[in-house]
Amino acid sequence: MFPVKYVRDNLEMVRVAAQRKRVKVDWRLFEELEERRRTLIQLIEEQKHRHNLLTGEIAKKKREGVDVKALLEEGREVSSRIRKEEEGLSETEKALNELISAIPNIPHASVPIGENASENVVVRQWGEISRNSVTAVPHYEFGERLGILQLDRGAKITGSFFPAFAGSGARLVRGLINYMIDLHVSNGFSEVWVPALVNRKSLFGTGQLPSLESDMYWLQEDDFFLIPTAEVPVTNLLRDEILEEANLPRRYCAYTPCFRREAGAYGKDTRGLVRLHQFDKVEMVSFSHPETSYEDLEFLVTEAEKVLQGLHLPYRVIELCTADLSFAAAKCYDLEVWAPGIERWLEVSSCSNFEGFQARRANIRFRGKKGKTDFLHTLNGSGLALPRVIIAILENFQTEKGSLSIPEVLQPYMGGMSEILDPEDLF
Repeated sequence: MFPVKYVRDNLEMVRVAAQRKRVKVDWRLFEELEERRRTLIQLIEEQKHRHNLLTGEIAKKKREGVDVKALLEEGREVSSRIRKEEEGLSETEKALNELISAIPNIPHASVPIGENASENVVVRQWGEISRNSVTAVPHYEFGERLGILQLDRGAKITGSFFPAFAGSGARLVRGLINYMIDLHVSNGFSEVWVPALVNRKSLFGTGQLPSLESDMYWLQEDDFFLIPTAEVPVTNLLRDEILEEANLPRRYCAYTPCFRREAGAYGKDTRGLVRLHQFDKVEMVSFSHPETSYEDLEFLVTEAEKVLQGLHLPYRVIELCTADLSFAAAKCYDLEVWAPGIERWLEVSSCSNFEGFQARRANIRFRGKKGKTDFLHTLNGSGLALPRVIIAILENFQTEKGSLSIPEVLQPYMGGMSEILDPEDLF
């Protein structure tokens, strides 16, 4: 969230940034509210000055034995006007802050300008995508055939887009989580375990509120939300805190379940694991110095790539254009993995630099060597989201005999298992 003065002084730049992100902002209302705010501030200052003069005059007249009844009445009228104008100022500033909170972050100068996702840029690609592209069976058929993916039973328990895993499938999920966490910790991230329910202040801090409320699950009685990503609780661990410059960057990773309504997405990706309401994800979050945050962004992307390289899954790195950036991001890379069974590239990670946007909203600062404090930069990256990684494993590691070959890096997490061969009948 930008300060009012920053928006006012950089109005054209902020206006263009919102337009390029396809975010509608009532700029005329902003100008009206800002003009009203400045007018009220001036009136209040004038009235307070008049009140101070009256106070002095009343004291003087009293010492002289002069009747001050008229001056006291005027003083009460001035005080009344001040209270009324301060109430108006409070209402105006509240409306102005609500409007400013809906202004998106400004894209970094290096971000490609585009009208839609088709103008995203492929930065690089890794791995071969032709290995099983002809014979691979879609994951939802293959997983159910092996008995490890239980889509119907998950839907029976809750509803569509809530899968269940069984036997070696459940072990595969757990193994993936542990593999990712262990990898990130070995590369300098500190593991944290965080709540899966958060309050409004946390979601405002990371930018999900107010714009994305309809896409989240809300617990009305407590006014809590189920988290859409671990980015929210992990970033808010340091809300209203000041870090020492020497301790930057601070990097954390966390596993959490994630919950999204996927509002407006019904009718899309109705089969399998492509689009879910509940899914597992390992998240990376970095609190960085403003001078080095873009180096840290590249570090996060490389860290996410290491997960896919370790699994030997073909992937590509995409730089998002302005129209495809999230509300809070200044720059973002997506990692997409190849799924030969459904013949699609699937996003498994987004690595974003929010610069100071989230830090301002969540009041996260750092103290420099001279004692001055400033807002740091926050970054996050999926490391990774599990459902589509599981899709890629199920579709890239099918064997000619109908079994699933387990990626070598996961075998220690699955008791040495190298293959899922026979259908598992657990029910």
